[in-house]
Amino acid sequence: MKLHILGIAGTFMGGVAALARELGHAVEGSDQAVYPPMSTQLETLGITLHQGYDPAHIGDDVDQVVVGNALSRGNPAVEAVLDAGRAYTSGAEWLRDNVLPGREVLAVAGTHGKTTTTTILSYLLEAAGRAPGFLIGGVAEDFGVSARIGSGREFVVEADEYDTAFFDKRSKFVHYRPTVAILNNLEFDHADIFPDVAAIQRQFHHLVRTVPARGRLIVNGHDARLGEVLAMGCWTPVERFGFDAGFEWCAVKRSDDGSVFQILRGGVSVGTVEWPLLGDHNVLNALAALAACAAVGVDIAALLPALAAFRSVKRRMEVLGSAGDVTVYDDFAHHPTAIATTLAGLRAKVGDARIVVAMEPRSNSMRLGAHADALAPSLDLADVVVFLHRPELAWDAGAVVSAVRGESRAVADVDALLADLAARVRPGDHVVFMSNGGFDGAPRRFAQRLRD
Repeated sequence: MKLHILGIAGTFMGGVAALARELGHAVEGSDQAVYPPMSTQLETLGITLHQGYDPAHIGDDVDQVVVGNALSRGNPAVEAVLDAGRAYTSGAEWLRDNVLPGREVLAVAGTHGKTTTTTILSYLLEAAGRAPGFLIGGVAEDFGVSARIGSGREFVVEADEYDTAFFDKRSKFVHYRPTVAILNNLEFDHADIFPDVAAIQRQFHHLVRTVPARGRLIVNGHDARLGEVLAMGCWTPVERFGFDAGFEWCAVKRSDDGSVFQILRGGVSVGTVEWPLLGDHNVLNALAALAACAAVGVDIAALLPALAAFRSVKRRMEVLGSAGDVTVYDDFAHHPTAIATTLAGLRAKVGDARIVVAMEPRSNSMRLGAHADALAPSLDLADVVVFLHRPELAWDAGAVVSAVRGESRAVADVDALLADLAARVRPGDHVVFMSNGGFDGAPRRFAQRLRD
């Protein structure tokens, strides 16, 4: 079968493309913006990429069109597919129908940490010899790809609460019917489709309804909104994780930066993790992944040493390099809470060294101003912040810039941002680029500028 994937450069749809290719399908696709690391992965797989949504890209030999949720009515490719009466489906439905049947599905849901937790869980199952399949919303450093079929029983999927497609406004994760579901956290996000946090909670409860009684819900015990979701009805055993000794799974930090922590299960020590990741949020991500492994019968005590070699996923505080005693990071930031926890982990590691943040408010919620009030406080641990305030940004960044604790300013384009950073950085600085988009290649351009 030949598939044409609309929105193929997105992390989820790019993963669907990789899985389809591995299953032997001919795959091609279109997207408005194609950039690494997903474009690199797809090209390596021999998948043809088309820039833009020209209906002519979808040839007569295409058997099915897989439509990403970034496309709406009015898009020329969507209109051509509908007018021609072509067969089409969503990425989540394609995954459900072609990959998940017969597998034990482990789904990772939450406002933050989905990609990292999905990657940790896949890595641990691989270390346990389970040869899992997976679909991750990013390219996992330890696997070199974002998705694979796998030969084992388990399939790990990043379970996104975003809507499925223009013709299916339910969250993607309702299609996956997992045996084990991790509920990492729940905050307001995706302001373009959810009116309030209660609407997101309802979608999370739809996910809870699909988990069988023989399965397991692995739930962040600190998150009150997740507690409210479970109070709507729960038919599956629940195991809570967090820093509270009363939870079924507890982490005890042995270093301030989260690089060393002890695991307690039911109050009994399982062992200690020493690994390269930083921050309380990553400690919780690892704890949830370990609990999910235990839920499918893995001896987790034997797995703990493997985390010392874990390399995470591209664009999650990915170190791009150092030059002139300046370290440059690329981070997929999209929400104030994630920004704050990421910077807290870095601060615990670097002490009094300066942290310089280059910020692109790019997610739909960011661009709509849904997080404007929380953005400045989330940057309290940064010493310098430079905002990329593109002309199309719907809200005034001036108020945010003036409210940032450290030195801050806004610039209109990436060239100005790079020039401003170059004038400000000093030896010993840690420069963090934060955006959930391509950022016009700014992180790597700046790293190269320092090397030059």
